[in-house]
Amino acid sequence: MSSRPRPPVRDVVFVEGVRTPFGKARPDGLFAETRADDLAVKSVRELLRRRPELPAERISEVAIAATTQTGDQGLTLGRSVAVLAGLPKSVPGFAIDRMCAGAMTAVTTTASAIGFGQQDVAIAGGVEHMGRHPMGFDADPNPRFVSEKIVDSTALIMGSTAENIHDRYPHLTKERADAYGVASQAKYAAAVEAGKVAPDLVPIAVRSAEKGWGLATADELARPGTSVEDIKNLKTPFRPGGRVTAGNASPLTDGATMCVIAAGDVAAELGLPVRMRMVSFSYMGVDPEVMGLGPIPSTEKALENAGLSISDIGLFEINEAFAIQVLAFLDHFGMPDDDPRVNLYGGAIAIGHPLAGSGVRLMTQLARQFAEHPEVRYGLTTMCVGLGMGGTVIWENPHHADYSGHTS
Repeated sequence: MSSRPRPPVRDVVFVEGVRTPFGKARPDGLFAETRADDLAVKSVRELLRRRPELPAERISEVAIAATTQTGDQGLTLGRSVAVLAGLPKSVPGFAIDRMCAGAMTAVTTTASAIGFGQQDVAIAGGVEHMGRHPMGFDADPNPRFVSEKIVDSTALIMGSTAENIHDRYPHLTKERADAYGVASQAKYAAAVEAGKVAPDLVPIAVRSAEKGWGLATADELARPGTSVEDIKNLKTPFRPGGRVTAGNASPLTDGATMCVIAAGDVAAELGLPVRMRMVSFSYMGVDPEVMGLGPIPSTEKALENAGLSISDIGLFEINEAFAIQVLAFLDHFGMPDDDPRVNLYGGAIAIGHPLAGSGVRLMTQLARQFAEHPEVRYGLTTMCVGLGMGGTVIWENPHHADYSGHTS
């Protein structure tokens, strides 16, 4: 009787990441007259333009996430975008939804197929046009969630879940959240000034009735120069006298992100650059009423999977859905509010958070930071997820002297 063959396990590497500028999800926003699927198509085309050494027929899969899969965000985005982007008809695709961790899940799902040896190269990302499809638009949550007390009613309102974290950890005050929000704005403004943001952006042709045709080349949501004094008296829309405001939370955003991931040996064969190597990932659930705590157990599990500790992580990209969610993560792991390893270019409070698209933005920024910091071996990307989840991916820096993967 023959023994059962062991499944193949290969390195999975992050080759290239891009994103559109992020726009205000409003009738006067950058992309008010632009289709969501076109944002994704243009991002895919930009990936192929930047990586001419990647034959389109070598792409094994296109996975694209959206939280609200309807209208121009529906129709099996991965496949429809692949066809619209001009990929060979042989390239399959699918859509995926894990709310805010959609693009992250698109990456880890395709990475699993690559690591298992069934695919070689994948395009993964996410898009969200919140101006056209607000979070929860046309959704019909089962009334049993609340009527049978499966969750508290606040679990279905993300801002209310952030207020609940403030309740649970009163030492994480509104003043600390406001200070964190201001710091995010300042770090992002400094990164823009230093030329660290523009290289990742895909210019998008846009049109409006008032201005005609134009070209979107920069994010439009940031508020540079914001001070704590400016935001301390903003309205608290989720609770009278609450602590969550527009100054310490991410704004509603339109945008798309996309990346190429590949098997390490295939990247070497094709001469593709290796920006970072996937080490481990994890998704974990928490009480939906405090969904912002999700990154804590998902990070603990990803570290366990990798055989690492939090002290091994030299760079963190934490999605800033709400400042309180990041503060709770830092507090749990004994890190200061202004830890210099965290969100070097600022975060979603300044940049924006197009829900399903944000995971690949985190990865793209971490890859750029790895190149700037060869002394750092490991970094992670993490985010909270609606209905009480967290997702974390740990990456290794190919520029580090002890890098354990293969480089092209």
